[in-house]
Amino acid sequence: MRSLEMIRQWPVRHAVAAVVTSDGAVAAEGDLDRVFPLASVTKPLVAYAALVALEEGAIELDEPAGPPGATVRHLLAHTSGLAFAGAEVLAAPGAKRIYSSSGFEVLAAHLTERTGIAFEEYLREAVFAPLGMTASVLAGSAGHGGRSTARDLLAFAAELLEPRVISAATHAEAITVQFPDRYGVLPGYGVQRPNDWGLGFEIRDGKSPHWTGATNSPRTYGHFGQSGTFLWVDPESALACLALTDENFGDWSRAAWPPFSDAVIAEMSRAGNTAAK
Repeated sequence: MRSLEMIRQWPVRHAVAAVVTSDGAVAAEGDLDRVFPLASVTKPLVAYAALVALEEGAIELDEPAGPPGATVRHLLAHTSGLAFAGAEVLAAPGAKRIYSSSGFEVLAAHLTERTGIAFEEYLREAVFAPLGMTASVLAGSAGHGGRSTARDLLAFAAELLEPRVISAATHAEAITVQFPDRYGVLPGYGVQRPNDWGLGFEIRDGKSPHWTGATNSPRTYGHFGQSGTFLWVDPESALACLALTDENFGDWSRAAWPPFSDAVIAEMSRAGNTAAK
């Protein structure tokens, strides 16, 4: 895909990008087997482990977890009131969207308590192993300590397009806005009103500015990471796209990622229209 070649112009030492469609077709640019730190792209993987635990009956979304009054649902949706890092509580549960990496660490500890399995192992057994993600590990924080390859994340992206590890109903709940109309800061992009999230997945809706493209549908969901990584899934185009780099998120990515996503969507749309003729 010519659009994927745009990563050659990014001001990074190493980059890989890939696209997967709902019928499993894959296109890629770069080394699919190079391991990158994921930073906050770790969070959707951790959330998926929580969804598996939900279906296994180990947890319930609305059971207490985290600060007083908070639940598993609050932790997944960044509405527990916990600060970005540490144990400080900045708001009542459900009052506002406070992006919290520490909330995912609390979630992982809660899952360990409820399952009796160390969270790193549970994540491997519940998500990585079923999807064949053999190069993926959680080394440290459940909020940002993941490491993986584009090849592994393509397997996860394909799962998000056509869920098999969890049910369609659970997946649908995960990508539905939780606690609607809450405002809050989208890291790197300022206050968003509303700042919509599902269960571990950021939902694009009408956010502006944003790290996805102008032509991504409002239903697009995913995550980006401070290490220069992103993964989005657009249900309207039945398309998922990811990029991994070794240059931290900053002005370069704010400038490069949206037109890249738009180019990918445009090229895939042209290819689909041509195939349909």
